[in-house]
Amino acid sequence: MSSDNDAQALDVFELLLTSEILNQYENLDMDDLPAKFRDISGTTGCNTDIERPVVVSESIADRILCTGKSYELVRKNPFVTFDDFGKRLGISALDAAAGWFSKQDAMERIEKNPVLAYYFEKSGLGGISYEKSKSSIVRFRDSKEYLKARIDEIVGDDEELKIASSLIIISAPEEVEHSIDDLVCTHRQEEALRKINIALKNRDYLKERRIYELGKLLFVGPPGTGKTSLALAMSKKLKMPLLEVRLAMVTSQYLGETSKNIDRIFDLARRLSPCILFIDEFDFVAKSRISDDNGAMKRAVNMLLKNIDTISFVKNGVLLIGATNHPRLLDDAAWRRFDDVVEFPLPDYEMRREILKKITRELDCTCDYDELAEETDGFSGADLRIMIKESLISALMRDSYEMNESDIEQGMGTVKDRDTIRQSVSI
Repeated sequence: MSSDNDAQALDVFELLLTSEILNQYENLDMDDLPAKFRDISGTTGCNTDIERPVVVSESIADRILCTGKSYELVRKNPFVTFDDFGKRLGISALDAAAGWFSKQDAMERIEKNPVLAYYFEKSGLGGISYEKSKSSIVRFRDSKEYLKARIDEIVGDDEELKIASSLIIISAPEEVEHSIDDLVCTHRQEEALRKINIALKNRDYLKERRIYELGKLLFVGPPGTGKTSLALAMSKKLKMPLLEVRLAMVTSQYLGETSKNIDRIFDLARRLSPCILFIDEFDFVAKSRISDDNGAMKRAVNMLLKNIDTISFVKNGVLLIGATNHPRLLDDAAWRRFDDVVEFPLPDYEMRREILKKITRELDCTCDYDELAEETDGFSGADLRIMIKESLISALMRDSYEMNESDIEQGMGTVKDRDTIRQSVSI
């Protein structure tokens, strides 16, 4: 048998072993299944339970594994059974089959499949950790598949909630590309994240003692300093979907819909909890409050502030994050509604150096990080990313994957030109 066939045969056997373990241990659910095997669960929508008994027919195995010969690949294995009438595959003796599987250079498969890891840990196989295996995969509840099903279930035929869902950008933890480890955070930002993490783990304790003044954060700082990036990374870290709202996009001049839209968005967040509600462009509140000629906008702002008052991370499981580039525009009424203000300054020398190292860690770059950090004084994190992107493009245009000093100068010049144009164009 070819090596490709050997690997495919182990794929089939792993699938059968997984289904047999699921049938014997009913405490395992969808969050224990690797994404590649979720179709055997019989579950639809956002249900995390698994329909038992789990049955693997030849056609199901072929579809999941993208092969047209599942039974043919394993028919000579002494532990595989086959029902000719129902075309069902199975395992005859779990302990013996698992022992055989563990000797087939399958350790990596076991470590990346929590169902197998659970069984092998219980069986005393050294070095196998169920919890470690589970943390290595994307939980079903963190997937965009689950989030879509949950939103569909919540919204249903409710036209108002349909409108709300169309006004926000909803991201599942699985969809977030960057983690906290990819960011260079200030001490204050790290502290805010630790507080929220502790509050999340102790929500019941805090609720019993009526300590609710947690989980309303205001991110303040210039554009490009990482406010949105940290909110997204928190979604991944805390395993909570993120609902991103840009207030300017929610406003409507027709029939007073703006006020209703804000109410609908908060209603959807409460129903979708636990989640993060990220309100960008929060300075829109201030701009609307000082305007005397738009009563609808003032009503909308009052509705926003009222909803902020009634939302609670401890009570409702909604972590509220407001973000603004212009904190001086916010009046006391807006400021006092947040229990924690987190500053996002332009990065200093040390931060720029670390950001550059993280951006280029998977790239070939001959730059001097100390010198480059000095030369990029005043650059935001976003500016540094644009600079490296342009430097890479410059290298690729030379048919090279390695960025040299000339490429870096090209990228730096692009950023400076962008800033010059921005400063010279009157708005």
